[in-house]
Amino acid sequence: MTTSRPADQEPAPAADVDQPVPRLLLVDDEPGLRTAVQAYLEDEGFDVTTAVDGEEGFSKAQQLLPDLVISDVMMPRCDGYGLLRRMREDERLGGTPVIFLTAKGMTADRTQGYLAGVDDYIPKPFDPDELVARVRNVVRRQDRLLTEAARFADADVGQMARQINEIRSMLTGSAADAAAAAEAPQLSFTPREASVLQLVAEGLMNKEIARQLETSIRNVEKYVSRLFIKTGTSSRTELVRFALQHRLVD
Repeated sequence: MTTSRPADQEPAPAADVDQPVPRLLLVDDEPGLRTAVQAYLEDEGFDVTTAVDGEEGFSKAQQLLPDLVISDVMMPRCDGYGLLRRMREDERLGGTPVIFLTAKGMTADRTQGYLAGVDDYIPKPFDPDELVARVRNVVRRQDRLLTEAARFADADVGQMARQINEIRSMLTGSAADAAAAAEAPQLSFTPREASVLQLVAEGLMNKEIARQLETSIRNVEKYVSRLFIKTGTSSRTELVRFALQHRLVD
């Protein structure tokens, strides 16, 4: 791979100042390739952190919470598949997109990568411009997914906040409140489910809950769905009413 740029080629346009710089984690045990790819991606406006293998990559991913991980497949200690598996099992990293770089080009190897949950797959040697294009594509796709998730999470949040206040007012000090509390169902919540329930009852949006709990919006949606099932409710308003009636939240 070469990182040279034609003299008459203009640098990539600067990102909008209001947009955060995408944080990438590059994991590869080949020093030369790692340095070259890092330099090229940084020239294209990305913030790049590197790791020498999957073991270090997973540790840095936990610290960095990158927007995208680019990883070699064949590495010592922990290979790309091991790194991917550990990320998908980690609550904060489960939704992070991953691109595999590998010398293998067989269809079976690509299939294995996709089945393991990888988002894209680029065989070596590769054209650096193609790598950048794929990186941008995956980052933008992730941004669209998060934006769409946030849009649905934020829908009618103002109305829900008013409803929560009304529910609190109706239940405060009422006989029905005391009776409901006395008959509180015996529900078992995990610590994370209890935290999500408390924040939902405070009127926070999914993206705000995700930020406070340092997890992904996708995981927050998963916990809210579990709470619906456990409480027999079908909306956030019903869930909050149930939680307040049975004094499951403060």
